[in-house]
Amino acid sequence: MADRVYPSSKPNANGTNGTAAPAAANGNGNGAAPVKSQLYNPNRQLYRPQSHYHRRQRSHRNLCCCCCFWTILTILALALLAAIVGAALYVLYRPHRPEFSVTNLRIAKMNLTTSPDSSSHLTTLFNLTLISKNPNNHLIFYYDPFSVTAFSDSVQIGNGSLSAFTSDKNNQTSLRGILSISQDLDTESLTSLRSNLKKKKGFPVEIQMDTKVKMKMDWLKSKKVGIRVTCEGIRGTVPSGKTPSLASVTDSECKVDLRIKIWKFSF
Repeated sequence: MADRVYPSSKPNANGTNGTAAPAAANGNGNGAAPVKSQLYNPNRQLYRPQSHYHRRQRSHRNLCCCCCFWTILTILALALLAAIVGAALYVLYRPHRPEFSVTNLRIAKMNLTTSPDSSSHLTTLFNLTLISKNPNNHLIFYYDPFSVTAFSDSVQIGNGSLSAFTSDKNNQTSLRGILSISQDLDTESLTSLRSNLKKKKGFPVEIQMDTKVKMKMDWLKSKKVGIRVTCEGIRGTVPSGKTPSLASVTDSECKVDLRIKIWKFSF
């Protein structure tokens, strides 16, 4: 039987034992390749791909900004075009506002009575005549019926109306109406009216007229707009007996305003 040979555990001449160790890496490229170390940079930002939701949100934002830009640009362009057209019409037609003037105010009745129970009652009757003038060469005014109110300071002393009419180019229209009232007065109104009736120059009268008007300029037509005509500077006197008295209208002046607080009816 052959004897089993065991490897010797004694070191050999080069200082190694009987079991061969893996060859160490050297500079000559013999043995396994050297392992390179990975450098870690803590300041380096990691790449994170954008999600589809973020890309879609950015696309919608850009679309919204684009729509807002073109909307604002269109509004500005239309405003500029309207300004150019308005300036051209003004230069061509030279429009002017309508004019009103009170020519006569006849006071037929102005009775202020006090009953035994201390209640005061006012009864009045006025005949009003005024002129409406259209100074325009190309503009026509179409007036609805007027509602007319007379005041003495803040006290209402008459109500009435004027018929609808058309004021043609370079035309004057004479208007006549009757104003009257029959009402009880409170203490404040009574005190104010009595004080005005005692004035030597006569009590102040203000005529206020409200209506709607439509304008036509050649082929252009406007919608109806509300206007208010206010006539001030009128002085009235109480009639004696059955004889009417004439109010002083020499210093009267009428102005026309649009019934919009931020706009004036002036061309």
